[in-house]
Order: sequence, then C-alpha cells, then structure tokens
Amino acid sequence: MSTVEHTDRGPLSREEMAAVVARDIPDGSYVNLGIGQPTTVAAHLRPGSGVVLHTENGMLGMGPVVTGDDADPDLTNAGKQPVSELPGASYFHHADSFAMMRGGHLDVCVLGAYQVSASGDLANWHTGAPDAIPAVGGAMDLATGAKDVLVMMTLFAKDGSPKLVPACTYPLTGVGCVSRVYTEVALFDVSGDDVVVLETWGESVAELVDRLQLRIARATRPRGPGRLR
Repeated sequence: MSTVEHTDRGPLSREEMAAVVARDIPDGSYVNLGIGQPTTVAAHLRPGSGVVLHTENGMLGMGPVVTGDDADPDLTNAGKQPVSELPGASYFHHADSFAMMRGGHLDVCVLGAYQVSASGDLANWHTGAPDAIPAVGGAMDLATGAKDVLVMMTLFAKDGSPKLVPACTYPLTGVGCVSRVYTEVALFDVSGDDVVVLETWGESVAELVDRLQLRIARATRPRGPGRLR
C-alpha cells in the first residue's frame, strides 16, 4: 500500500501542516487562502512555483504576511493581516474579486472547517449554537467556484469529537465540494467513494479507524506534489 505512516513522531505543528498543504498546490495555480490557519500556507510556497495568491478583498499577487515597518495597512489579506505584494500584483474592486471566485477562475482554495463529511460536504460558517455569530464571508463562493477545495483543520474538536464525520451536523457551506482534508495527524482524500488516508503523523491507520468510525481505505498509489485528484 502507498499510505505513508509516520508513527515514529508526534502530530504536525501548525507550520508543518501549512508546509504539507503548500507542497501539494500545483505550480502556476491561482489560489485563495481562507482566514485563520490557511493564511500560513503563503509562507511555505516554493520560490519559483508560479503560484498566484488571490484575496477576496481585492488583490491578486499577494505575498506572505508581514510585520513591523514592512506592514502597509492598505494591503491586507481577508483576515485583515498586513501582507506583502509580489511583482505584478494588482488591485481591484471587491465585486470583481468575488466574480473571479464565482466564475471558476481559481484553481485551489484552502479553507478551515468545523466539519467535513466523508462525501466532501463542508460546514465552516456556523456551529448552529444559539449564541454563535455566523461568519460565512466568501466561503460559499469559494467552495462552489474553486476547482479544488482543500480543508486545513484539526481532526478532533476540543471535546474529542471527530471533525471528519459520516455526515455534517452543522449548517452546510457546500455539498460534495472538498477534495482533500489536511489535519495534524492525517491527510485524507474525500473526493471518491471512500475516505482515503494518504499519510499519517503520530497515529497508524488502524488507530484512526477506531477513533473516526468511518469507512477508511488506504491509498493504492503514491501521492506526488501537485496532484490533487
């Protein structure tokens, strides 16, 4: 089997997760990074990859987050963090940015999630709790408009319950839209009939089967950089 199990180490750190996501983004892709953990992917893209970052508030050619004297309050990502601009960067109206998202012009988006189902449904804007503040932002547009939707999240919630589930119990953002799920303990493909474990860190596939209670399969072919499907 081609599933890689790293049982000789612990789970991935936040930055290690970002590096794993970055290595899978195909060269030359147009990519949107969602608020939160996904923004860290920008710092791990390979120089010369030709990946162009898009932000929904109206920028194409965005660079990594910057701090201190390098920060320009007029140049921010969707999470309001100051970012750099790369050569050839452009700026445009918010509506034009959403037209890019809705028009299928983005190759990849990376989003956080509260839950992802085994069939690739995405729930990332509301927990359904009466006192929760809904925050859908551009997630629905990205989930339906991007060619590949990658999710970057912890595999288990604070109460220990799985976030990769047979069916989402939270309000949906998109149906059957997620291609791949990146977590601190495992990497999953959810774009086929089964949930396929591609790689693990700190846990074996057998341990994940016990914890997730999902129908999980091992990968039957090697995963190469830039191959999402």
